[in-house]
Amino acid sequence: MADPALAEGFDLRRLPEGFIENPYPVYAALREHAPVHVMGQGPSGEAQVLLSRYADLERVYKDAAAFSSDKTVEFGAKFRVAEAGPSPLYRHHTQSLVFNDPPRHTRVRRIIAGALTPRAVAAMEAGIVALVDHLLDAAEARGRADLIEDFAAAIPVEVIGNLLGVPRDERGPLRDWSLAILGALEPVLSPEVEAAGNRAVTAFLAYLERLVDDRRRNPGDPDKDILTRLIQGEVAGERLSAEELLQNCIFILNAGHETTTNLIGNGLHLLDERREARARLLAEPDLMRKAVEEVLRFESSNQLGNRVATTSFAMGGRDFPAGTQITLCIGAANRDPAQFPDPETFDVARDPNRHLAFASGIHQCVGMAVARLEGRIALSRFLARFPGYRLDGVPERSQRVRFRGFLRLPARLG
Repeated sequence: MADPALAEGFDLRRLPEGFIENPYPVYAALREHAPVHVMGQGPSGEAQVLLSRYADLERVYKDAAAFSSDKTVEFGAKFRVAEAGPSPLYRHHTQSLVFNDPPRHTRVRRIIAGALTPRAVAAMEAGIVALVDHLLDAAEARGRADLIEDFAAAIPVEVIGNLLGVPRDERGPLRDWSLAILGALEPVLSPEVEAAGNRAVTAFLAYLERLVDDRRRNPGDPDKDILTRLIQGEVAGERLSAEELLQNCIFILNAGHETTTNLIGNGLHLLDERREARARLLAEPDLMRKAVEEVLRFESSNQLGNRVATTSFAMGGRDFPAGTQITLCIGAANRDPAQFPDPETFDVARDPNRHLAFASGIHQCVGMAVARLEGRIALSRFLARFPGYRLDGVPERSQRVRFRGFLRLPARLG
């Protein structure tokens, strides 16, 4: 029985002590006692509701007409558009694939998805194996590693850099730009974080303009090079505008980087804490595909999603008007006992495992197959090389509520 006091008055803008380290007792209380939880009002007086049950998230994800992903109004208030005009953060996030509805969403998604077919993703495997082995060789030579900086974060930056054709010696700033831009999506936005996010978008756009100009003159293979495909791609005879192209290049890097870094880092942390799960994977390596899914469920890289109601609706025995802002608590839904037997147990053989870590419906993550491939290769080859690794030092957890992961995981490898 969850403590109802944990749900009472809960607000993502005023987190209780210890929430970042372990939000799951609060999530359990919300599911049990306040599954449709009103967190107050938005800047224009609209209700703000947090959903924590699997079935409610599924309903919202699968009804894109009634529950919109468009953030024009919400981000207009968040990024203070009325005061100074559209900021770099506002222009980026309102044009990103994830924050748009059809028809724009459909057009951009089809173009990106065309470069991420099952055949194209399978062709990436050898390159990812070589990259992972190179990182493991370097770590073995040192005898210790930061499992985030030296491994988990290095993999997606290289993979996405390859997909976009970013020259290897120009990839240095990509991770910092990504962290700054995504940091501005937190429920509480400080002036410092906002300023850093705006600087990152501006710098990223300036870099991409040069990269796109070069790719227009020297196109790559559109079946493998997402940037070339975005430049040349059409849906119903319409191409992306120049700004749509640039902003969605930023989105591709940010989405691919954050999800996979946290997947790998969270997986290595869980397997250090739960040695019995590690022993089972070492004895039964064929379980790794299921283990990756369980990491995604148990410690969802992306903890929160957002929608806005386009019409009035009823949920949890209450009526809500159009304009209601909805927060989808993925981390809570993925431990809902109505969907997952024994949800607080980390089970590397769990099957079935229909988690919502990649969302559902028309906005299901377009790059999820790439993330799964990276996670499977990274975790399996790391365990095979360093079966006795152990954390050595205090892990530093990211203090963001929307994305769950670590900034540092110091470890000894032997």
